Amino acid sequence: MIKKALCIFLLLLISGSVFAGDIATFLNLGFSEDSRYFMFGEYGLDSTTSTSYAELYIVDVTKNIFVQGGVIKKKYNIPLVPGNDGAGGLYSLLERNYSEIKRYDINHLVSGRYVYIRLNGDPPKSYLEFRDFNTGAEYAVTLEQSAKGSGKNVSADFHIKVSVTFKDGKKVTHTVGRPGYMRKGVKEYLIKYIILAPDSKSVVFVIEKHMVDSSGDNIRYMVETKKIY
Repeated sequence: MIKKALCIFLLLLISGSVFAGDIATFLNLGFSEDSRYFMFGEYGLDSTTSTSYAELYIVDVTKNIFVQGGVIKKKYNIPLVPGNDGAGGLYSLLERNYSEIKRYDINHLVSGRYVYIRLNGDPPKSYLEFRDFNTGAEYAVTLEQSAKGSGKNVSADFHIKVSVTFKDGKKVTHTVGRPGYMRKGVKEYLIKYIILAPDSKSVVFVIEKHMVDSSGDNIRYMVETKKIY
């Protein structure tokens, strides 16, 4: 009986590792010293091939666009054993693109301040409020989205409304994202993290994309940034 239970546990462990290939892992890779640029990465396993992938992104925080050469992707054709989550692919990609990273003065130790974290299992929230205790500013964030189609033919758009009330009572409102831009294969967006830049003048929204393709459901990440001050 013990041997049978152990075999079942190992099978579940192996199948869980394969399924995890559809769920990318997000990494905050830091800001530049002047808070102008933000770098993040994601990695995981392709459930159809059991091989790994890794992606790096460098964003101009003020412009909310990728810098030139700031999207770096790699798929690895090396089969992985159960228990390996594919993180090695990201480390290899970082090493090979060191000069590009230094070009934008990215410091992996300068990660900004997290003001919201959605833990796994937490219900998604379309409205959030928080205070930046360093500046006294209060934030109200609303995520608006819509979807059409179903299955592999689904597509969805989103945008974020950000209202900031400063310590002196002044209030500003911004719209972040691309209202009406339908991304194919995406069925839902969730706010995973909200990060304030080291200088507290900009905010980074880390968006969790729930996607569908021929292999099933997947989770990938993107960011939207906005300079507040």
